[in-house]
Amino acid sequence: MRYIVTGGNGFVGTNLIKELLVKGHEVISIDNLSIGKKDNEVSGVKYIYEDVNNINNIEGLDNIDGIFHLAGLSRIQPSFDNPTETFRANTDGTQAVCEWSKNNGKPKIVYAGSSSKHHDPYKSPYALFKYLGEEICKMYRKSFNMEIEVCRFYNVYGPGEIVDGDWAAVIGIWRRQIRDKEPITIVGDGEQRRDFTHVYDIVDGLIKIMESNHIASDAWELGTGLNYSINEVFDIFKIRFPNIESIGLPDQSGNYRKTLRENNDAITKLNWWPSDKLREYILNL
Repeated sequence: MRYIVTGGNGFVGTNLIKELLVKGHEVISIDNLSIGKKDNEVSGVKYIYEDVNNINNIEGLDNIDGIFHLAGLSRIQPSFDNPTETFRANTDGTQAVCEWSKNNGKPKIVYAGSSSKHHDPYKSPYALFKYLGEEICKMYRKSFNMEIEVCRFYNVYGPGEIVDGDWAAVIGIWRRQIRDKEPITIVGDGEQRRDFTHVYDIVDGLIKIMESNHIASDAWELGTGLNYSINEVFDIFKIRFPNIESIGLPDQSGNYRKTLRENNDAITKLNWWPSDKLREYILNL
């Protein structure tokens, strides 16, 4: 099979590409390097360094069997600083990918949505614009008879995660703080709970969704079905790094109290079996 991975130089995209190559597929990556890094290149992949919004102007995208649409700006807090760019990347970019597929043989699209959909989407530009991306996908699926599946990620961590800059999530942020001998920052009371999902399970889910003929009534939920409080995660870090200290920060806008996988459809229909790897991962850092 010949696949496009948008955001192929990013955290999830790089892990996905590696697995697609192991399975013998041909891969084209489209990434503007706004978050992804050129250092993440994998041998045997065609890398196109272009904004996904310009996909209709990219040459050489022939005989495509499917598109994993992962490109976008992926964090809540930075979206408050630049909502216009977040809309352009997460909503306009998704419409561009759907339109390209419609005009080029309708290869199947798997869209990376967000579990933030299950909370008030108006609490952050990120949440709303990822939700609008889902709605665009569903509109193209219904109006133009296209194969488009939405999946929702839950707090992804694992090898290759971002540790520097605004796009790092909590595990990556703490890894950097430990590296730089800084105290661990805990936002709010630390009792907010997160469904931490290993990137290898996310990759397995993405591929199963692409290869399956099953159609989600809403979206495929890719979470472990377990969650930890931020304080509990800190306790695990404390076992691995006994000398670390923590400091508290004020709660942040758009910070949800809990994420937890909403249903078991991916397990029952796709035979997708995620496992809780968080403790093992942290203790082996």
